[in-house]
Amino acid sequence: MSLVLAILAFLSIGIGMAVGMFGGGGSILTTPMLVYIGDFDPKPAIAASAVLVAVTSLIGMIQYARAGQVRWRTGLIFGSAGVTGALLAGQVGQRLPGNLVLVLLGIMMVITAIAMIRGRKEMHAKHHDGLPLFRILLDGFVVGIATGLVGAGGGFLVVPALVLLGGIPMQAAVGTSLLVVMMKAIATFVSYRITFFGDGGFAAVNPETDFDWGVTLIVIAFAIVGVFLGVKFATKIHPDRLRTSFGWFVLIVGSFTLLDKSHAFTAIFDFAATSVLDLVVVIVFFLALVTAVAVLVARARRDKEENLPDELETMSDDPDLVEDPY
Repeated sequence: MSLVLAILAFLSIGIGMAVGMFGGGGSILTTPMLVYIGDFDPKPAIAASAVLVAVTSLIGMIQYARAGQVRWRTGLIFGSAGVTGALLAGQVGQRLPGNLVLVLLGIMMVITAIAMIRGRKEMHAKHHDGLPLFRILLDGFVVGIATGLVGAGGGFLVVPALVLLGGIPMQAAVGTSLLVVMMKAIATFVSYRITFFGDGGFAAVNPETDFDWGVTLIVIAFAIVGVFLGVKFATKIHPDRLRTSFGWFVLIVGSFTLLDKSHAFTAIFDFAATSVLDLVVVIVFFLALVTAVAVLVARARRDKEENLPDELETMSDDPDLVEDPY
């Protein structure tokens, strides 16, 4: 085994552990790992990453399902909405310049890292008189778009959504998240590998997303080992400290990705200058991105206020003395 493959194998174990422990986090590092170490182009790296995440999520989900920690109905509803978003966004992503997709991935990595570092010391599952179906479908669709566009960024959003919207305990939310992540990864792979309504007719394989299956299978094999380790540790240790460390590592890699591919921002203007339609697409995309971030921030603040434990709220009238559960 060459030095490059050895490094990829070692890092893949860590990626698998992240999937097993956190219910996500694999694809956020798999794509840059394949680009910078495996010498993959961005789009093939996203397609290969989707295969790895689908397989590792399936393995992890089986382990959680054996312990009764997968809520199938909620997961399938959330995942179905995510699949729809991933299929649509993947078609957009495969038509964008590869370096631009890496810039978007870098942005997603930084957002994910901040969420991991900030963390949630405690989240309480809420009781619902029936599932808030519209919220679950909407959140699933938005997360699917984020995942399908850059092939990453779903897991850290899915787990809290399942806890707060689905009323699922944390451990079961991690197991259910693996079901959702697996479904979205399959959709991302299909949407990146197949171009719909293109020059090749209704559907045609996209040659720009061809990748090295040999290297990918080696990475997957070692990642599966990591999944088993991650699931085992997830039931024995509190993952907050590890999640914070993982978050800092993702932040470093995401920042490097942004700085390394900063010249790709010029691709936005080149793309927009092609035609009026492309300019409209760019404007609509950025408006949608800003709106999505604003909505997520507003919901995070609202969920934070609603999720304060009652006993902490009644301990003191001074808000500075109330412990922040996040």
